[in-house]
Amino acid sequence: MAMAAAGGARRLPPHSPSGLVLQTVEMHTGGEPLRIIPRLEAAEEAVAGGLSLLSLRREMAATQDHVRRALMHEPRGHSGMYGVVVVVGGVATTSGHLAAIFLHGAGYSTMCGHAVLALGRFALDYGLVAVPSCPETAVHLHCPCGPITAFVPWDGCRSGNPVRFHSVPAFAAAIDLAINVPGHGKVVVDIGYGGTFYAFLSAEQLGLDVCSSKTRDLVSAASAVTEAVKKQFKLHHPESEDLAFLYGTILTDGKDAFSEEPTTNICVFADEQVDRSPTGSGVMARIALQYHKGLIQLNQTRTFRSSTTGSLFTGKAVKASRLFGDYNAVIVEVSGEAFYTGTATFTVEEEDSLKYGFFFK
Repeated sequence: MAMAAAGGARRLPPHSPSGLVLQTVEMHTGGEPLRIIPRLEAAEEAVAGGLSLLSLRREMAATQDHVRRALMHEPRGHSGMYGVVVVVGGVATTSGHLAAIFLHGAGYSTMCGHAVLALGRFALDYGLVAVPSCPETAVHLHCPCGPITAFVPWDGCRSGNPVRFHSVPAFAAAIDLAINVPGHGKVVVDIGYGGTFYAFLSAEQLGLDVCSSKTRDLVSAASAVTEAVKKQFKLHHPESEDLAFLYGTILTDGKDAFSEEPTTNICVFADEQVDRSPTGSGVMARIALQYHKGLIQLNQTRTFRSSTTGSLFTGKAVKASRLFGDYNAVIVEVSGEAFYTGTATFTVEEEDSLKYGFFFK
């Protein structure tokens, strides 16, 4: 009480007049965190000026990266933090309810399935869809990789689970590609695209077990594969070279043929960041690979388990597609559960030498 009297109506915590004050909504999907920034003025101004989302992704990296570092890195974030900047107006409302720029510890992604599942709920609960419908509402999102539609349960008052979404065209970029991995020798990988590119292989090829090996060993091995693939294989995307980068490696239990039983994987992306969820964009890419190989048919649902948390996503190929005639692609439906964990106000004091965070591994 004495502190309140002495401080009067002063707003806490204090911050520099020119410093950042960022409001966030906190969620997780399958254990993978999502720090949502509902509004970033610089991003809204950029899209209002006609900037595409891929261009906005580059612009944010060049001019607004301090926001990403402040919220993803310590002391406000951690090595596994993930985030999204929500953008409304401009490209977002041309044919959708919102646009999304995805943030992680090392930079910016072009697609994030766990974030889309959470953003579907967020869009309804925070009034970004003018008239939600019962029992399910379609939420149209613009992601840097393209348009995504999420389908969200709605009871008239609040959103619910599970949420599902339909992907951009997903496809097999390379099958049975031989790669020399330092310390491991020759391995055979598949490369799939699910809004971003991943290399896939069984952990067994690296002398590991995705379910029982130490996470540190899995991370080191997956990172070695990612670096080897980057050096030995050139990716191409028919729509934009901004999409032609390897995001990470997903180690699996090798159970690629259709089964009612879950298949387990771990995704290591960006700078050795570990996805706590089964990885939505990874499910898209892996379903596309299985479909391409004839291991799964349309509308056969598979369950994917995270080796880190045990959380589950389901995925199925719902429609065959063509991507500019070069790739036999599929539209994949991914389903999972997203939950709110809170809200936060983050501030910056200009005299803080660590104001924009630090990265510690």
